[in-house]
Amino acid sequence: MRLLQNTFVGLWLASSVFAQLPGNGDPSLEVADWPPGPGSLLVPQQPDAELTAMMSQVDPARVQAIITKLVSFGTRNTMSSQTDPNRGIGAARDWIAAQMRTFAATSEGRMTVDTPSYIQAAKGSILFPTNISNVVATLKGSIDPTRIYVVSGHYDSRNSNVSDFTNDAPGANDDGSGVAVAMELARVMATHKPGATIMFAAVAGEEQSLFGSAFMASTLASDGANVEGMLNNDIVGSSTGDDGTKDPFTIRMFAQGIPPTETLAQIQSRVSIGAENDSPIRQLGRFVVEVASNPVTQMNVQMEYRPDRYLRGGDHESFLAHGYPAVRFTEPRENFAHQHQNVRVQNGVQFGDLVEFCDFDFNARVARVNGVALWSLAQAPGTPRGLTLDTSMLTNNSTLKWTPDPLAASYEVVWRASEDTMWTHVIPVGNVSSATILLSKDNVQFGVRAVGANGFKSPAAFQAF
Repeated sequence: MRLLQNTFVGLWLASSVFAQLPGNGDPSLEVADWPPGPGSLLVPQQPDAELTAMMSQVDPARVQAIITKLVSFGTRNTMSSQTDPNRGIGAARDWIAAQMRTFAATSEGRMTVDTPSYIQAAKGSILFPTNISNVVATLKGSIDPTRIYVVSGHYDSRNSNVSDFTNDAPGANDDGSGVAVAMELARVMATHKPGATIMFAAVAGEEQSLFGSAFMASTLASDGANVEGMLNNDIVGSSTGDDGTKDPFTIRMFAQGIPPTETLAQIQSRVSIGAENDSPIRQLGRFVVEVASNPVTQMNVQMEYRPDRYLRGGDHESFLAHGYPAVRFTEPRENFAHQHQNVRVQNGVQFGDLVEFCDFDFNARVARVNGVALWSLAQAPGTPRGLTLDTSMLTNNSTLKWTPDPLAASYEVVWRASEDTMWTHVIPVGNVSSATILLSKDNVQFGVRAVGANGFKSPAAFQAF
């Protein structure tokens, strides 16, 4: 009889605990009960009052004006005129730089604007030596200026023939929309003081072979710059697909798994601990999803987890090539009749990358996604360094150690079941440089993130190997 009673009590207690789990009764919200472990469910950090106010200033009408002006230059092909004041890539470059300087004028000296350039020799679809110029507005960090975050779009355009530098190539969505993101955020943030440095870039030569972004990334790498995140915006201006389906509140984010700079030995070590999904690139992507999917942006950030060979190329690749974490944003439903096409009507279908096919409210929401992510990165301490997981002892506990950061007020250990894509649990551990968690390293993945005195949290670090 006592055995039956004990069994009943045990079942009742288990059912009571289950009944208190968040989401019980709704399978889409329920929390997995394996593995059990310490801490609480991770609640995404929300934009503070300053950031919310900034994002309310992102203006769809200004996004529209930027894209319309860029289209007015006729073509922005990389090989088009550098000197004509009204047509060609040179006129576009000069207008972007002039606009950026008006933003910088409001910054009390914190923002500077440069147009670094070099001569690209004839190569591939570049038919003759060509000046490649970027426009970069740099908002210097007030606390940790050597830590850098980059947001970019490419201001060059193309039509059906990537080497056609004379005929029209409007480039409204590809990639006037990405340039509008960088420019509008530069305008909004110029009067504020980020903790770390933010660079707002419009780069050239993307359509031929990522020349402008490669020049920018290699320059930063040569200078030993600490770039902890790069957000590339390429084709982010329309919410309507080729079948007419609209998806105005979703943005895709491509985040590569295994970094291209890793050696074979490093890749083998990564695979040996099941860390294919835990590169610094994926940690940046997780951070963006967490901080930028909320009512302030009105967007759902959808991180793509497909195999690396299928991931969309673009200017983020130039930063990945130098070991910098970088991701690409692209609209969820594309219409290829409006990309890389000569302007024409064929069988009753309008081809060409025209302004009329852009959704400026959607484009502004994408800008807010970038803005929330950038500001949250810049206001937080940097990603913890030197994280190790002690595997020297046979134990069901897990000991993590990392290098302390003077800018961190405290740290949090985050964890998730190995099959989960996002961090699900968080354990505050205080201002320490090591922590032992009562949870087996065989069952979960661990990360550590730094928390600033202002409450902003860094992306999670994953163990070094």
